[in-house]
Parts: sequence; C-alpha cells; structure tokens
Amino acid sequence: MTDNDAQTGGLRARKRAATRAVIEQTAVRLVREHGYDNVTVEMVCDESMVSQRTFFNYFGSKEGVILGPAPSLDDLDGERFVRTPGDDIVHDLVRIMASALLDESADAELLRARFLVITTTPELLGRQMEWMSAQEGELIALVLERFSAEGRTDEDLPDEAAMVVALAFTVLRYTLQKLFAESPARSAEDTLSHASALIRRIAVGR
Repeated sequence: MTDNDAQTGGLRARKRAATRAVIEQTAVRLVREHGYDNVTVEMVCDESMVSQRTFFNYFGSKEGVILGPAPSLDDLDGERFVRTPGDDIVHDLVRIMASALLDESADAELLRARFLVITTTPELLGRQMEWMSAQEGELIALVLERFSAEGRTDEDLPDEAAMVVALAFTVLRYTLQKLFAESPARSAEDTLSHASALIRRIAVGR
C-alpha cells in the first residue's frame, strides 16, 4: 500500500465516522424534540442530508440509531475482573461493565442525550433490558471464574454469582442515571463509588 492509498483510506474512514456522527446526533435530537414515535427515518435523513440508503447502511433501523451499537462482552476486561483481589465484587463488576458502555472517545453529550431518550422511552428501555438479560449467563460464568480463582468451593456459589450479577445491573442502571441525569454530575468513578457505598450500608443495616 502506498502512502497515497493510506491517506485516501484514512480520509474515507474519517468521512464515514463524521457521517455516522451527524446521523446519530440528528436522530437523538429529533427524538428528544418530538418523541420517539413521531420521528421517522425520512425525517432523520432530511435533517442529516443523507439518503435513506446511507442511513440503513449505517444503522439498519430507527431503533438502531437511537440505541447505538450494543457493547460486546469482548469489550469487558474479564481478566482484570477475575484476578482483582478485593472485597467488593459488585463494584468491580459494575466498573468493567460501565467501561464497556462508556466509550471515553465518544461524544459525551451524545451519550447523555441517548441515555435520557432510552430511559424515557419504554420500547427502547425494553430493548436495552433484553440485551442485558442476554448477557446474564456469561456474566454469571465470569463471576464464578473469579470465585474459583479465589479458591472458593461453597455449594451455593451459582446462586451467589447470580445475585452478584443482579445487583451489578441495578447499580449500573443507578450509576448511569446519576451520571447522565444530574447536573452537575459526579464523575463515573465517583458515582459508582457512591452507589457501592450505599449498597454496603444497606447490606449491614446502617
């Protein structure tokens, strides 16, 4: 590949990223202004000045552009989680889940607007919950792997692992709500630490 080819490829990639960003920002803004049910793909395309063919090449559906790409468990730092010593497994699990969801390179305002749209639109919130449920089994397996690394052999470990994951989903949702809905908001790490402290306080009854 010549330097020219590399420059051309880089320019195309930047143009694709820019087009994608414009479509996402426009779609989320329109939904916040008019409501999810009142926004059409045609409206998004007209405002973004792209063809419907381009829109569907990038996102596939109106739902897809609002939800954004589903984070993959491949993005989780599972090795770090399994090998992390500590007494707050829920906090550790939520941290790696949040890291997978919150791409530091992404537009922070778009993330916030997207989250607000999802949490106020039952159809979209239901879809997000479906994704979370689909990951439950793999997350439980990850927690069990950590228990094994710690040398634990309790008979009820599968139930404990399932409880850890259930709590982690609850803390994650709380953390995201606080992170995106409050102004001014704490940092992600501070918000997570606050949520974890509340869980510990509730668990010991004080």
